[in-house]
Amino acid sequence: MTETQTQTQTMPTGAKSRSPEYRLAAGALSGLRQDLFKDPFAYRPLPPWSPDGPLLGRLPERVRRYAVWTPHAVVLGAALFTLLIAFAVGDSMGGDVIHALSGFVPALAVAMTLIRPVGAWWISLVSTPFVAIMGGDGFGAPWAPAGFFAHLVVMTVVAARTRPRTAAWMWAGTAAFGFFASVFWYSMDPDTAPMLFVSALALLVTTSVHIRREAKVEMTAQRQVTAVERDKRTLLEERTNIARELHDVVAHHMSVVAIQAEAAPYRVENPPPELEQAFVTIRENAVAALTELRRVLGVVRAEDYEAPDAPQPTLADLGRLLENVREAGLRVGQTVTGAVRDLPQGVELSAYRIVQEALSNALRHAPGAEACVEVSYVLGGLGLRIVNGPPTGLVKPSPGAGHGITGMRERIAMLSGEMTAGPTADGGYEVAAFVPVAAPEPKPEPEATTTATDRSGDPA
Repeated sequence: MTETQTQTQTMPTGAKSRSPEYRLAAGALSGLRQDLFKDPFAYRPLPPWSPDGPLLGRLPERVRRYAVWTPHAVVLGAALFTLLIAFAVGDSMGGDVIHALSGFVPALAVAMTLIRPVGAWWISLVSTPFVAIMGGDGFGAPWAPAGFFAHLVVMTVVAARTRPRTAAWMWAGTAAFGFFASVFWYSMDPDTAPMLFVSALALLVTTSVHIRREAKVEMTAQRQVTAVERDKRTLLEERTNIARELHDVVAHHMSVVAIQAEAAPYRVENPPPELEQAFVTIRENAVAALTELRRVLGVVRAEDYEAPDAPQPTLADLGRLLENVREAGLRVGQTVTGAVRDLPQGVELSAYRIVQEALSNALRHAPGAEACVEVSYVLGGLGLRIVNGPPTGLVKPSPGAGHGITGMRERIAMLSGEMTAGPTADGGYEVAAFVPVAAPEPKPEPEATTTATDRSGDPA
């Protein structure tokens, strides 16, 4: 069986391939049915303006309370103006009451756009010949003066409240009615051409503003999503960096524990079997923990990641960091309070990174400013405070979303500390953090240390 026969047999009975033109026409008719024929008189009230918008937000609170109803007032004003046009035309033609009443239906259609926009367009279009006859035009132009103005207002409001496709369908429906009236109404001076021209301009402007507003809203939402995703990515990258650093620090200490546990029995003369077995167990547990640590935390390393050759920085390296920052143009000073002591390596590394990131932010966002780094060794932990003044000079601050703060908070949260970051009263910025550190354990007595040292030269 050939491939053509196979395709023919698998095709459902009666199915025919549709041409692109047919699908395009079917899609257009489906859009017409959805925009103008599907529940056209549905209740869709026009919501008031947002009081926090860029225009109303500048007004006083008492004025803003009433200014939110400005669109409704404009539409009702247009309905009133439609009535005035009908009365003016009626007075010019002898003041007939029927001429004046011809303006009520178009005015009703204009006001109806506030609650049932698509239905208002249908009422305005269907009532056009009756309004023209009541207005005295008879079999003249399809639109009476009041109906002409009202129909323009209705299409403009409906286009602003719906989608651009609806505006196109309304203009096409108005054009079809105008050409029908021109052919079968025996009009010598139809106003279809002015109606189509003016309505096209009005709908084009309204649609352009509508599309621009929707694009602005979509762009704002996209920016918010992008900012959230960027924060998440930055947070993930910072956690990855922290995990890598922790892997290096903990792996080093676990390796030291395993080596010391293996060498400890040889530092004691004639150790009892229980002690040897205890050291063997310690070493086995240390090696197992080290293996498991490398297996779990090793997944955060990229394939091209290489561990740094130099030791990880500590607070003792702050002097070199401050010199580099000064060479980059930031005037920075350092203040150390309390008794300087050795802290856990993870605390030293995180504190160094926090100071480094805070000074980097000062370089980017406050060029020409002065900064101060305060390191406080207190009984319960370590305090950090990095303050910079407002930017000075001709160099403009670099724009940024402040993602370095996210990394600082992650490090502080990892150490169960607290951190605050925010602008100061003089226009600068301050980062303050506190890391709790347990009190150091008491050192062993000198005699015990000496005995262990004396045995350190014993052969293995």
